[in-house]
Amino acid sequence: MTLRLASWNVNGIRAVHGKDLFQPFLDEVEPDVVCLQETKAQQEQSPLTLEGYHEFWHSADKAGYSGTAIFSKIKPLKVTNGLSKRLETKHGLHDDDFGNTNAEGRVITAEFDDFYLVTCYTPNVKDDLSRLAVRHEKWDPAFLDHVKALAKKKPVAFCGDLNVAHTEDDLARPKPNVGKAGFTDEERAGFEAMLAAGFVDTFRMFTQGNGHYTWWSYRGRARANNVGWRIDYFLVSQDLAPHVVDANVHDSVMGSDHCPVSITLEF
Repeated sequence: MTLRLASWNVNGIRAVHGKDLFQPFLDEVEPDVVCLQETKAQQEQSPLTLEGYHEFWHSADKAGYSGTAIFSKIKPLKVTNGLSKRLETKHGLHDDDFGNTNAEGRVITAEFDDFYLVTCYTPNVKDDLSRLAVRHEKWDPAFLDHVKALAKKKPVAFCGDLNVAHTEDDLARPKPNVGKAGFTDEERAGFEAMLAAGFVDTFRMFTQGNGHYTWWSYRGRARANNVGWRIDYFLVSQDLAPHVVDANVHDSVMGSDHCPVSITLEF
């Protein structure tokens, strides 16, 4: 069995659809499962009708903000929204400036026969780094606890906009961005903790070096000049890694300030 999984921060599902750019994405990537971040809509507001896909949404309570969704040709065994109350309480996520993280629609977990799939829209620390401490000390450990607990049961793939460039190869201009949002020591340490826990950055299984980015500023012709950041990922547990036969950045797909990423699994 071959499965292609895709992840895309669409920066507003209605905006992408309005530009007639969602179907071209499906035509190019041909995903069996699509994970979306920053949908910025409730399910009933979605203009998409994807024939043959089961839809699962975790929208933010706040209108036009955040939100995730999964569209899958294979019906999952189970779908769960958000982090558990136990993890929120353990890591103090219910009483900080993220508010109730589950109210922001940031995580969906789908269980399939052979693996778990998690889509995540990691909170941005803001340009002034005002949310850096809470992300580093609370969010990142809580999310890692979530995927580690799943990995004890069966293999795990998790994906999404993780809002961090891991190494200097993951952004076009590393030197002037050291210490800035998305490239702080703390955010990078959070990513390193995922690798230390045994999760594998699938893109780096196949492709090394710089120039491969998934997000570009709307300013200064950044995308045209490929002055970007790789902040969208697929990571898998070590027992799933042998089943990953391909990993791609689809930087020709337009419609958002992010482009999709994908992996192909063979079982």
